[in-house]
Parts: sequence; C-alpha cells; structure tokens
Amino acid sequence: MTMTRPGEVQSVARAIDVLELLADLGRPTALSEISEETGLPLPTIHRLIRTLVARGYARQLPSRRYTLGPRAVRIGEVAGRQLGAGTRPHLERLARELGESANLAMLDGDMAVYVAQASSTQSMRMFTEVGRRVHCHCTGVGKTILAQLPSEQVRAIIGSAGMPPATPSSLTTLDDLLAELALIRSRGYAIDDGEQELGVRCFAVAVPGSPTPAALSISGPETRVTADFGENAVPILRDAAAAVGEQMLGSAG
Repeated sequence: MTMTRPGEVQSVARAIDVLELLADLGRPTALSEISEETGLPLPTIHRLIRTLVARGYARQLPSRRYTLGPRAVRIGEVAGRQLGAGTRPHLERLARELGESANLAMLDGDMAVYVAQASSTQSMRMFTEVGRRVHCHCTGVGKTILAQLPSEQVRAIIGSAGMPPATPSSLTTLDDLLAELALIRSRGYAIDDGEQELGVRCFAVAVPGSPTPAALSISGPETRVTADFGENAVPILRDAAAAVGEQMLGSAG
C-alpha cells in the first residue's frame, strides 16, 4: 500500500491507490483482492469502491468483480491529449534531428497507447495515430514499457492481452518475451524488427521519471533504420527521453 504523504488527504490517497491498482492489474478484481493488495480493511475498500462506482470511475461486473469505469476513460483521454501537447515539441526536434518518425507511448491497462507523435519529413514515412492502442509484446515502445515492470506484472499483462502475432517476426511465447525483456534491460533499449509491421524497424528507450511507464521511439523503413542508424540514434533518443521525462515531472508538479 502507498503510504499517505504529509499534506495528503487520506481518503483521496486511498481512492487513488484503488484506481491505480485496478489499472495495474488490468482485469476484473474482487473486493477481497483489492483489500489484500492495498492493505486496507475490507469495510474501507467497500466504501471507497461504492463511491467510485457511483461517480463512474469504477464499475461492478455481474461476477461482482470490479474494473475501471467510463469516467476513468475520459480522464485518461484528456490527460493523454494534454500530455501529448506538452511533449510534442521534444518529439518534433527528435524527428528533425534523426529524419524519422518519433513516438511517445504509455502503458494503458494491458496495452500501450500512443500519446504523441511527430512525423518524418521523408516521402516514405511511418505514421501512428495518437490514441492508438497496441499490444506490448510486438512493439518497441511496448517491450520497453514491459521491461520496466516486474515479471509478475508482465505475466498478468500477457495473461490478459495475449500475444497475437502481428507479423511472422512477432514473439509468440512468454518465455521468449521474458528473455527479450532481460536483454532490453541489459542494453538499455528495445528493437522492433518488423514485429509490428513488416519492413519497419524501431528503436525505443524508456522515459525516466514518467509517473506511468512510458517509452520514446524512432521508427522508419528498415532500409533507412539500420543497425548503424540505431547506434547513432539511441544516445539521441535517451537525451530526448530525459527531456520528455522532465516535462512530465514539471507538468505534474
């Protein structure tokens, strides 16, 4: 359970803990599990959930388990747009410097969602729609996000979302994915080598300081985005990711 910090309102902090738990688990959850995971008494959880359901931030399923509600979706969408507006200038500079498309994505339940994008000026370029949700196991940003999480949370995400292959190059087993995540943690960046879209290669790094696991990527045709390109791009990506992380922290403060 997250400890209440000085100056925080305890009931608000507890409600946020419950919402974050529902988001992190990414699946319908029983009151008893919420109580166990947060360390709060069951009567307290019942009161919090009842209020969240009444306000639309949580919903009760016929199974008497709980998930996030429609009001949480609206808040998330607006926050994503606002966040994208603040970080877009960093992505535009990155796209200009490297000559390829830059993307910022964050964890959204059991998927990754693109919250900002800057397109390449090349005639043949990659375009990702802001708001698009993608599986984590077959994208550079998604694998980078998973690499920031403990193995048990990765297993829960894959158990919920599955590992449908987007291309013949996509990873299809949890063991292969866990091995890939260990490699990403070791070298500090991820590669999507035609795993989401044939002929497209992507390099991605984590965004330090992001309140929600996030990743920044550069992508383009594999004929241009080569291993040599990646060797030059990764340090530039890391600098841009640090600037985006500072922007996020500044927005939160």
